[in-house]
Amino acid sequence: MRVAAYITAYEDAAAVAACIAGIRQQSLAVEHILVVDNSQTPIVGNADGSQMSIFHHPENIGVGGGLCLGLQWAIAKGYDFLWMLDQDSIPAPDCLEKLLQVYQEYCCFYSIGIVAPTAIDPRNNTVIEGAYFDRDRFLPRHRSIHSTKPYPCDAPITSGSLLDLQAAAKIALPNADLFIDGIDMDYGWRLVRAGYRNFIVPQAILTHCFGYPIHRKLLKRDIFLQHYPPLRHYYICRNHTYLAIQYAPGKWLVFLAILRRCKYALHTIILLWLFESDRKYLSIRACLVGTWHGIRGKLGKIW
Repeated sequence: MRVAAYITAYEDAAAVAACIAGIRQQSLAVEHILVVDNSQTPIVGNADGSQMSIFHHPENIGVGGGLCLGLQWAIAKGYDFLWMLDQDSIPAPDCLEKLLQVYQEYCCFYSIGIVAPTAIDPRNNTVIEGAYFDRDRFLPRHRSIHSTKPYPCDAPITSGSLLDLQAAAKIALPNADLFIDGIDMDYGWRLVRAGYRNFIVPQAILTHCFGYPIHRKLLKRDIFLQHYPPLRHYYICRNHTYLAIQYAPGKWLVFLAILRRCKYALHTIILLWLFESDRKYLSIRACLVGTWHGIRGKLGKIW
Protein backbone atom coordinates (compact mmCIF):
# COMPACT_ATOMS: atom_id res chain seq x y z
CA MET A 1 0.00 0.00 0.00
CA ARG A 2 1.37 3.35 -1.08
CA VAL A 3 1.14 6.17 1.46
CA ALA A 4 1.94 9.84 0.93
CA ALA A 5 1.99 12.38 3.76
CA TYR A 6 0.63 15.90 3.47
CA ILE A 7 1.35 18.98 5.63
CA THR A 8 -0.31 22.40 5.60
CA ALA A 9 2.40 24.92 6.54
CA TYR A 10 2.01 28.55 7.62
CA GLU A 11 4.64 30.90 9.07
CA ASP A 12 6.25 28.44 11.53
CA ALA A 13 9.40 26.81 10.15
CA ALA A 14 10.30 25.08 13.44
CA ALA A 15 6.90 23.39 13.72
CA VAL A 16 7.03 22.18 10.11
CA ALA A 17 10.53 20.79 10.60
CA ALA A 18 9.40 18.89 13.73
CA CYS A 19 6.38 17.48 11.88
CA ILE A 20 8.54 16.34 8.95
CA ALA A 21 10.99 14.72 11.36
CA GLY A 22 8.10 12.87 13.02
CA ILE A 23 6.93 11.55 9.65
CA ARG A 24 10.43 10.40 8.70
CA GLN A 25 10.83 8.52 12.00
CA GLN A 26 7.81 6.28 11.40
CA SER A 27 8.22 2.53 11.73
CA LEU A 28 6.49 2.28 8.34
CA ALA A 29 7.92 4.72 5.82
CA VAL A 30 5.79 6.97 3.64
CA GLU A 31 6.80 7.21 -0.02
CA HIS A 32 6.58 10.97 -0.31
CA ILE A 33 5.86 14.11 1.71
CA LEU A 34 3.90 16.95 0.14
CA VAL A 35 4.00 20.37 1.84
CA VAL A 36 1.66 23.19 0.88
CA ASP A 37 3.37 26.30 2.24
CA ASN A 38 0.92 29.18 2.68
CA SER A 39 3.56 31.50 4.17
CA GLN A 40 4.36 34.84 2.55
CA THR A 41 7.99 33.79 2.14
CA PRO A 42 8.99 30.10 1.94
CA ILE A 43 9.66 28.49 5.32
CA VAL A 44 10.57 24.99 4.11
CA GLY A 45 14.02 24.35 2.67
CA ASN A 46 14.76 22.90 -0.74
CA ALA A 47 12.98 19.59 -1.24
CA ASP A 48 14.49 16.35 -2.40
CA GLY A 49 12.34 15.69 -5.45
CA SER A 50 12.34 11.93 -4.85
CA GLN A 51 11.03 12.19 -1.28
CA MET A 52 9.39 15.58 -0.75
CA SER A 53 7.58 18.20 -2.81
CA ILE A 54 6.77 21.77 -1.78
CA PHE A 55 4.02 23.91 -3.30
CA HIS A 56 4.38 27.53 -2.23
CA HIS A 57 1.20 29.61 -2.12
CA PRO A 58 2.00 33.04 -0.64
CA GLU A 59 -1.58 34.15 -1.36
CA ASN A 60 -2.60 31.62 1.35
CA ILE A 61 -5.11 29.13 0.04
CA GLY A 62 -5.92 27.98 3.58
CA VAL A 63 -6.32 24.50 4.99
CA GLY A 64 -9.24 23.78 2.66
CA GLY A 65 -7.45 24.82 -0.51
CA GLY A 66 -4.30 23.00 0.53
CA LEU A 67 -6.17 19.76 1.19
CA CYS A 68 -7.85 19.99 -2.20
CA LEU A 69 -4.47 20.39 -3.86
CA GLY A 70 -2.97 17.54 -1.83
CA LEU A 71 -5.82 15.15 -2.60
CA GLN A 72 -5.73 15.88 -6.32
CA TRP A 73 -1.96 15.41 -6.37
CA ALA A 74 -2.05 12.11 -4.42
CA ILE A 75 -4.89 10.63 -6.49
CA ALA A 76 -3.14 11.61 -9.74
CA LYS A 77 0.08 9.95 -8.51
CA GLY A 78 -1.75 6.69 -7.75
CA TYR A 79 -1.31 6.60 -3.97
CA ASP A 80 -3.60 4.44 -1.86
CA PHE A 81 -3.64 6.71 1.20
CA LEU A 82 -3.00 10.33 2.08
CA TRP A 83 -1.82 10.93 5.65
CA MET A 84 -2.94 14.47 6.45
CA LEU A 85 -1.14 16.50 9.11
CA ASP A 86 -1.11 20.03 10.44
CA GLN A 87 2.28 21.63 11.02
CA ASP A 88 1.85 21.69 14.80
CA SER A 89 1.46 17.90 15.04
CA ILE A 90 4.04 15.19 15.74
CA PRO A 91 3.03 11.53 15.32
CA ALA A 92 4.41 8.85 17.62
CA PRO A 93 6.93 6.62 15.77
CA ASP A 94 4.41 3.77 15.42
CA CYS A 95 1.38 5.97 14.67
CA LEU A 96 1.12 5.20 10.95
CA GLU A 97 1.76 1.50 11.53
CA LYS A 98 -1.11 1.27 14.03
CA LEU A 99 -3.46 3.17 11.73
CA LEU A 100 -2.73 0.82 8.83
CA GLN A 101 -3.12 -2.24 11.07
CA VAL A 102 -6.62 -1.13 12.05
CA TYR A 103 -7.48 -0.32 8.44
CA GLN A 104 -6.42 -3.80 7.29
CA GLU A 105 -8.36 -5.44 10.11
CA TYR A 106 -11.56 -3.43 9.65
CA CYS A 107 -11.71 -3.08 5.86
CA CYS A 108 -13.01 -6.65 5.66
CA PHE A 109 -16.18 -5.54 7.48
CA TYR A 110 -16.63 -1.85 6.58
CA SER A 111 -16.08 0.55 3.75
CA ILE A 112 -13.56 2.81 5.45
CA GLY A 113 -12.98 6.47 4.70
CA ILE A 114 -10.62 7.56 7.49
CA VAL A 115 -8.67 5.98 10.31
CA ALA A 116 -7.35 8.60 12.71
CA PRO A 117 -5.12 8.64 15.78
CA THR A 118 -5.86 9.91 19.25
CA ALA A 119 -4.67 13.52 19.28
CA ILE A 120 -3.30 14.83 22.58
CA ASP A 121 -2.36 18.43 23.36
CA PRO A 122 0.95 18.13 25.25
CA ARG A 123 0.50 21.54 26.92
CA ASN A 124 -2.41 20.38 29.08
CA ASN A 125 -2.51 16.63 28.33
CA THR A 126 -6.08 16.80 27.00
CA VAL A 127 -7.48 14.63 24.22
CA ILE A 128 -8.63 16.60 21.18
CA GLU A 129 -11.84 14.89 20.21
CA GLY A 130 -13.44 14.39 16.85
CA ALA A 131 -17.12 15.11 16.28
CA TYR A 132 -20.41 13.46 15.41
CA PHE A 133 -23.46 15.10 13.90
CA ASP A 134 -26.60 15.08 16.05
CA ARG A 135 -29.75 16.42 14.32
CA ASP A 136 -28.72 20.10 14.11
CA ARG A 137 -25.15 20.36 15.38
CA PHE A 138 -21.75 18.74 15.66
CA LEU A 139 -20.88 17.47 19.14
CA PRO A 140 -17.62 16.08 20.61
CA ARG A 141 -17.21 12.34 20.12
CA HIS A 142 -16.16 11.00 23.51
CA ARG A 143 -14.59 7.60 23.88
CA SER A 144 -14.86 5.22 26.77
CA ILE A 145 -11.75 5.55 28.91
CA HIS A 146 -11.96 1.83 29.65
CA SER A 147 -11.80 0.72 26.02
CA THR A 148 -8.77 0.48 23.75
CA LYS A 149 -10.77 -0.59 20.70
CA PRO A 150 -11.12 1.69 17.66
CA TYR A 151 -14.41 3.55 17.73
CA PRO A 152 -16.49 5.26 15.03
CA CYS A 153 -16.42 9.02 14.63
CA ASP A 154 -18.30 11.04 12.03
CA ALA A 155 -15.55 13.63 11.73
CA PRO A 156 -12.05 13.05 13.15
CA ILE A 157 -9.81 16.11 13.23
CA THR A 158 -7.83 16.55 10.01
CA SER A 159 -4.39 16.23 11.53
CA GLY A 160 -3.25 12.62 11.66
CA SER A 161 -6.16 11.32 9.59
CA LEU A 162 -5.24 8.56 7.17
CA LEU A 163 -7.58 8.91 4.21
CA ASP A 164 -8.43 6.06 1.82
CA LEU A 165 -8.05 7.69 -1.60
CA GLN A 166 -10.48 5.29 -3.27
CA ALA A 167 -13.15 6.67 -0.95
CA ALA A 168 -11.93 10.24 -1.50
CA ALA A 169 -12.25 9.83 -5.26
CA LYS A 170 -15.98 9.11 -4.89
CA ILE A 171 -17.00 12.28 -3.05
CA ALA A 172 -16.42 15.96 -3.70
CA LEU A 173 -13.16 17.56 -2.61
CA PRO A 174 -12.99 19.40 0.74
CA ASN A 175 -14.79 22.72 0.70
CA ALA A 176 -12.00 25.23 0.06
CA ASP A 177 -14.40 28.12 0.76
CA LEU A 178 -14.42 27.16 4.45
CA PHE A 179 -10.74 28.18 4.39
CA ILE A 180 -9.46 27.23 7.88
CA ASP A 181 -12.21 25.94 10.17
CA GLY A 182 -14.72 23.10 10.05
CA ILE A 183 -13.20 21.47 6.96
CA ASP A 184 -12.69 18.23 8.89
CA MET A 185 -16.30 18.17 10.16
CA ASP A 186 -17.73 18.77 6.71
CA TYR A 187 -15.50 16.28 4.91
CA GLY A 188 -15.75 13.50 7.49
CA TRP A 189 -19.54 13.78 7.65
CA ARG A 190 -19.78 13.70 3.85
CA LEU A 191 -17.80 10.45 3.85
CA VAL A 192 -20.22 8.98 6.38
CA ARG A 193 -23.23 10.13 4.36
CA ALA A 194 -21.71 8.43 1.31
CA GLY A 195 -21.64 5.10 3.17
CA TYR A 196 -18.10 5.08 4.60
CA ARG A 197 -17.03 4.61 8.21
CA ASN A 198 -14.42 6.70 10.01
CA PHE A 199 -12.59 5.33 13.04
CA ILE A 200 -10.35 6.73 15.77
CA VAL A 201 -7.58 4.45 17.05
CA PRO A 202 -6.86 4.96 20.79
CA GLN A 203 -3.42 3.34 20.61
CA ALA A 204 -2.18 5.47 17.72
CA ILE A 205 -0.93 8.68 19.30
CA LEU A 206 -0.40 12.12 17.81
CA THR A 207 0.65 15.20 19.77
CA HIS A 208 -1.17 18.24 18.44
CA CYS A 209 -1.17 21.82 19.73
CA PHE A 210 -4.80 22.87 19.55
CA GLY A 211 -5.33 26.64 19.61
CA TYR A 212 -3.97 28.75 22.45
CA PRO A 213 -5.40 27.47 25.75
CA ILE A 214 -5.55 29.91 28.67
CA HIS A 215 -6.69 29.56 32.28
CA ARG A 216 -8.75 32.22 34.05
CA LYS A 217 -10.68 32.52 37.35
CA LEU A 218 -14.29 33.66 37.67
CA LEU A 219 -15.88 33.73 41.15
CA LYS A 220 -13.30 31.17 42.33
CA ARG A 221 -14.19 28.89 39.42
CA ASP A 222 -11.60 27.67 36.93
CA ILE A 223 -12.35 28.80 33.40
CA PHE A 224 -10.45 27.26 30.50
CA LEU A 225 -10.58 29.17 27.21
CA GLN A 226 -9.05 29.19 23.77
CA HIS A 227 -7.37 32.47 22.89
CA TYR A 228 -7.87 33.18 19.18
CA PRO A 229 -7.21 36.18 16.95
CA PRO A 230 -10.34 37.93 15.61
CA LEU A 231 -10.17 36.24 12.19
CA ARG A 232 -10.25 32.81 13.80
CA HIS A 233 -13.34 33.77 15.79
CA TYR A 234 -14.92 34.88 12.52
CA TYR A 235 -14.24 31.58 10.74
CA ILE A 236 -15.36 29.46 13.70
CA CYS A 237 -18.68 31.30 14.03
CA ARG A 238 -19.28 31.48 10.30
CA ASN A 239 -18.33 27.97 9.25
CA HIS A 240 -19.91 26.11 12.15
CA THR A 241 -23.12 28.07 11.66
CA TYR A 242 -23.10 27.35 7.93
CA LEU A 243 -22.47 23.62 8.41
CA ALA A 244 -25.16 23.23 11.07
CA ILE A 245 -27.72 24.86 8.75
CA GLN A 246 -26.44 22.91 5.76
CA TYR A 247 -26.91 19.50 7.38
CA ALA A 248 -29.89 20.03 9.68
CA PRO A 249 -32.81 18.07 8.13
CA GLY A 250 -35.97 20.16 8.02
CA LYS A 251 -36.94 23.77 8.72
CA TRP A 252 -37.51 23.26 12.44
CA LEU A 253 -34.03 21.85 13.00
CA VAL A 254 -32.53 24.58 10.84
CA PHE A 255 -34.24 27.10 13.12
CA LEU A 256 -32.85 25.31 16.20
CA ALA A 257 -29.39 25.25 14.60
CA ILE A 258 -29.50 29.03 14.12
CA LEU A 259 -30.63 29.54 17.73
CA ARG A 260 -27.80 27.34 19.01
CA ARG A 261 -25.20 29.18 16.96
CA CYS A 262 -26.50 32.56 18.16
CA LYS A 263 -26.28 31.25 21.73
CA TYR A 264 -22.68 30.14 21.08
CA ALA A 265 -21.80 33.58 19.70
CA LEU A 266 -23.35 35.29 22.73
CA HIS A 267 -21.51 33.00 25.14
CA THR A 268 -18.21 33.67 23.34
CA ILE A 269 -18.84 37.43 23.37
CA ILE A 270 -19.43 37.38 27.14
CA LEU A 271 -16.15 35.50 27.69
CA LEU A 272 -14.34 37.90 25.37
CA TRP A 273 -15.78 40.86 27.27
CA LEU A 274 -14.70 39.42 30.61
CA PHE A 275 -11.29 38.01 29.78
CA GLU A 276 -9.98 39.32 26.47
CA SER A 277 -7.53 42.21 26.63
CA ASP A 278 -6.07 42.17 23.12
CA ARG A 279 -8.37 43.23 20.24
CA LYS A 280 -11.49 42.61 22.32
CA TYR A 281 -13.85 44.67 20.18
CA LEU A 282 -12.51 43.27 16.92
CA SER A 283 -13.07 39.73 18.23
CA ILE A 284 -16.63 40.54 19.35
CA ARG A 285 -17.39 42.04 15.95
CA ALA A 286 -15.85 38.97 14.28
CA CYS A 287 -18.25 36.67 16.19
CA LEU A 288 -21.28 38.73 15.18
CA VAL A 289 -20.32 39.13 11.52
CA GLY A 290 -19.21 35.50 11.25
CA THR A 291 -22.51 34.20 12.63
CA TRP A 292 -24.47 36.44 10.27
CA HIS A 293 -22.41 35.36 7.26
CA GLY A 294 -22.90 31.70 8.26
CA ILE A 295 -26.68 32.18 8.36
CA ARG A 296 -26.56 33.84 4.94
CA GLY A 297 -24.22 31.16 3.53
CA LYS A 298 -21.50 33.66 2.67
CA LEU A 299 -18.23 31.73 2.51
CA GLY A 300 -14.75 32.31 1.10
CA LYS A 301 -11.55 33.90 2.35
CA ILE A 302 -11.92 37.09 4.40
CA TRP A 303 -9.01 39.50 4.76
